[in-house]
Amino acid sequence: MKRTAASVRIEPWSDSDLELLRRANAPELMDHLGGPESEEQLIGRHGRYVALSADRTGRGRMFRIALTGEAEAVGTIGFWERTWQGQEVYETGWAVLAGFQGRGIASAATVAVAGQARAEHRHRYLHAYPSVANGASNGVCRKAGFTLLGECEVEYPPGHPLLTNDWRLDLHPDQ
Repeated sequence: MKRTAASVRIEPWSDSDLELLRRANAPELMDHLGGPESEEQLIGRHGRYVALSADRTGRGRMFRIALTGEAEAVGTIGFWERTWQGQEVYETGWAVLAGFQGRGIASAATVAVAGQARAEHRHRYLHAYPSVANGASNGVCRKAGFTLLGECEVEYPPGHPLLTNDWRLDLHPDQ
């Protein structure tokens, strides 16, 4: 059954989401990000996600993506602070499990996470940095209303340069 974007919800990341992170660590999902992480790296990332979601200072949040009426999570998404070109901004990133891709889930979740970032009233811009070779993630940015600023290089994972597109969403366009 094909789902519409309206059937997507995001829920705060919790201790019980480690298995979801393992499922999102699949080679086909990590191809544009340097490949799958080790179990030790996953446990460390999971701990950071739990801590970020428990932090209420506005530094960011991580979420599991779920479909309305279903308990099973189908992906991950979040936003966090970073300094970009001398300015404090939010960055976002996501992963939708392979069996659920192509249904507008990532785009809908990205719109939802932008709403969460906007509600923090902390930073004006939300950026995404998908690999220039990742057509699907670049399409998510376009569909979610981001503006393409151009190509740039980021380190991901740390120590590994990655050619990406810099997509930006103005969270407070009336300012």
